[in-house]
Amino acid sequence: MQMLDNPVRAALKAGRVTLGCFIPMPSPEITEIIAQAGFDFTFLDGEHGRISPDNAYAMVLASEARGVPAIARVGQNDRQVILKFLDLGVAGVMIPQTTTTDDARRALQAMRYWPDGVRGLANGRTFDFGLSEPMPDLIPRINDRIVTITQFEHIDSLPYLEEMLALDGLDVLFVGPSDLSQSMGFPGRPVNPETEKIIQRVVDAAKGTGVALGIVAPDADLTNRRIEQGFQMIVSNVPGLLGKASRDLIAAAKRER
Repeated sequence: MQMLDNPVRAALKAGRVTLGCFIPMPSPEITEIIAQAGFDFTFLDGEHGRISPDNAYAMVLASEARGVPAIARVGQNDRQVILKFLDLGVAGVMIPQTTTTDDARRALQAMRYWPDGVRGLANGRTFDFGLSEPMPDLIPRINDRIVTITQFEHIDSLPYLEEMLALDGLDVLFVGPSDLSQSMGFPGRPVNPETEKIIQRVVDAAKGTGVALGIVAPDADLTNRRIEQGFQMIVSNVPGLLGKASRDLIAAAKRER
């Protein structure tokens, strides 16, 4: 049976910090290692990675086997794309291309069943293939389980910021510094003074709304900075962690004797 509780959503609602890790390669083994390492959730990357509904299923099972929820980042704001990942049993979805309030509203509605949304209803893994509780009893629990995440990743979203934060059903507004800085004319410079000013405006606008903020951070120093700034969902990535650990080992190895 899929995990019906969601400790990540509960932690965010309680104001606590959660740590996750993007996994861009289709690997149940890496997913299980990330789960065992102590992250609060695994983040299956179907936008910038090679994750698809076909190969994500085993990764969801691997994460759940260690008691850790799996969340998916999809590649487009499309109801059917979102549905394919939801029906695997992921605990949440992050959706890109939510530049306007209407974009974000459409994304949120795709993630929940009626009366909260328009998610397609089918008797698959989400409902234990019809072998456990009745579907009407499970629908409200599944709606409550999903972490809904939209992205703030373009400067054109700034005029819609307050409206987005007021949308019913939004759990997390996730800031994408790389795309945001690119839209501001600073490609490849996600940490720069002008982008930081916009990020701080997002932080200030979110205070008191009940919406948690998410962001990427490749290392512990930036992670702690973002936590102090007010972010609750901080995400690193497997290539970055693996690359740094490898380089640190090579640099520290005493190969000359």
